[in-house]
Amino acid sequence: MKAESWREMSGEDLDQKVKELTEELFNLRFQLSMGVAKNPSRVQQARRDLARAKTILRERQLKSVS
Repeated sequence: MKAESWREMSGEDLDQKVKELTEELFNLRFQLSMGVAKNPSRVQQARRDLARAKTILRERQLKSVS
């Protein structure tokens, strides 16, 4: 997803998405270590999505403080 789509989400939705992506990333790394990962490139995509979500949450946090 593009950052614009992430910015349209509510704060609660973003928090939920961060939790889901964190869990997914854990599971993907576990699958890679076991050698059963179906789509190894999904790890990088999940990492980027997680970073985008956290960045937008941080932007909102800084915006509310100012």
